[in-house]
Amino acid sequence: MVMARTKANLEGIEEAALAKYAVYSKDSQGRKYEEKSDDERLDFQRDKDRIIHSRAFRRLDAKTQVFIAGSGDHFRTRLTHTLEVAQISRDIARRLGLNEDLCEAIALAHDLGHPPFGHGGEDALDEVLKEHGLHFEHNEQSRRIVEKLEKVYPNFDGLNLSFEVLDGLMKHQTSWDQSGKEFETFPHLEAQVVNIADEIAYTNHDIDDGLRAGIFSLEDLRSIELWEEAEKMAKEKYRLKMSDRVLSARVVSRLISMMIGDFCQQTEANVAQHNIMTAKDINLFKGKLGDFSEEMMQMITELRGFLYEKLYMNPEVIEFIESGKNMIIQLFNHYMKNPDELPKGFDERDNDDYIHTVKDYIAGMTDSFLQKEFQRLLGKKK
Repeated sequence: MVMARTKANLEGIEEAALAKYAVYSKDSQGRKYEEKSDDERLDFQRDKDRIIHSRAFRRLDAKTQVFIAGSGDHFRTRLTHTLEVAQISRDIARRLGLNEDLCEAIALAHDLGHPPFGHGGEDALDEVLKEHGLHFEHNEQSRRIVEKLEKVYPNFDGLNLSFEVLDGLMKHQTSWDQSGKEFETFPHLEAQVVNIADEIAYTNHDIDDGLRAGIFSLEDLRSIELWEEAEKMAKEKYRLKMSDRVLSARVVSRLISMMIGDFCQQTEANVAQHNIMTAKDINLFKGKLGDFSEEMMQMITELRGFLYEKLYMNPEVIEFIESGKNMIIQLFNHYMKNPDELPKGFDERDNDDYIHTVKDYIAGMTDSFLQKEFQRLLGKKK
């Protein structure tokens, strides 16, 4: 007879399987609001479930990654990007003996605070808020969502996630997110894994989407060292004639594998070099342990430079993003001047200043809802 595993059983499995420097569920620092323990699920499993069932998570399905959500059936949205980050995070965590549930929870929540129209939307909100002495950063907004704005429990605001998940959100850092920002301590290694998984995911799916959109070609990519190496390996593996679509899929897959492999190898070397034995050692270490090798980082930098020039600065992409930015700025100013235009009861969710209510409302919009609201309120005034 098969017996369902209890929380105690699952903690025992972690004890036997995880590296000594992983974050163990039983060692979690807990939550802001004390709750009765779940006898069937580990703490980080509960976090993951709460995130997936949140309204903010569902809205990611209709938010821009690079191409406007709904502009093509196969382009990534903020949701599919998030799922790819979660998958890569779990893959790396499994290889390094880290806590997969913690990695996945951080990955699933890392973009909850992203506004519509991608980084252009983030820039627009930051621009209008600076006029009021404030700023906008989507990682901070993600924390605000899970700590305050989600209203699904009678005895506290937010999702009451574990402190380890919140730390990973606060210190989430990539070349796009909080780049150059310094923290008093680096986060646990699970959070560092999510940082890199985010970069691996968007670098490679942006290549795939750029090819699909016809913005650049396979021939263009063959000038990039990392792509050239990955294509050679893909051809050697299959030794079959492939269409451009199949070839690009196999090369992107190979790129992801190469990046993951290099990261795992370099991270293990860093852990050994600095004699890291426990999760506390990682917390006290003054630097980043989870990283690529210098050689891989140089090749990735070249690839990202290509994407920046060919994709992110592409006139068609910029036009889409600029249109979204303009709508956000105009809507923000309209709501500031016309409080009655906000949905009835929305401001009851928050006791902060009205400007934060407007910011939260717009940041939570999907691309299509933003466009509809703009047309309804301002479309005839253009």
